[in-house]
Amino acid sequence: MMTAFITSLVFVVLAEMGDKTQLLAMAFATRYRWQTVMWGVFAATVLNHLFAVVVGNYITYFMPLSYIQIAAAISFILFGLWTIRGDELQGEDKDTGRSPFWTVAIAFFMAEMGDKTQLATVALAAQFNTIIPVWLGTTAGMMVADGIGIIIGIVLGKRIPERAVKWAAALIFIFFGLFGLYEAVPKHLLTTTNMAATIIIIAVLIFITGKLSKENPNVETEK
Repeated sequence: MMTAFITSLVFVVLAEMGDKTQLLAMAFATRYRWQTVMWGVFAATVLNHLFAVVVGNYITYFMPLSYIQIAAAISFILFGLWTIRGDELQGEDKDTGRSPFWTVAIAFFMAEMGDKTQLATVALAAQFNTIIPVWLGTTAGMMVADGIGIIIGIVLGKRIPERAVKWAAALIFIFFGLFGLYEAVPKHLLTTTNMAATIIIIAVLIFITGKLSKENPNVETEK
């Protein structure tokens, strides 16, 4: 139970570094009271991640656990590449005329739908085959990461370069994804050739993704 909680917390903090919802927290922190932003983030996360962990836990009823572990490991690698690629706000931070709390809560809920943090929550719930610890861990992780975004937004009040932080988070994600594959893949497939080929493919994907990120700098900062 504690392992599921801690792992979920750490992975979501990593996933949120440079994510559009963290950028959203920075943007709202320059406009609304930080307490309002935090409560809006909390309300949106509780509902969004409850849905995600229920879906993830349900998957275990009709799919072998070994397949789920492999899929989760691959998804972590993809989340790492996604983190390198970056996100951008798509107008979620625009004023809508609603109260500040509902503006923040609705914006965060919609921004999280289909986002890598929500997908990571699904994968974690499936991997650990539990709901409450993963739900609490991912929610706590969101609050920590977006709390950092709020502090940055309050203190600096301007666009923050996220490249170094995002690269560190992405590489940790990819490392755990590779480790998960090593643990879950049948041992007869863990040949030197296969492992070397996998590492080369991942390295090429990292290079290509990093190059695409440089060519599209707008995905790294708030518009």
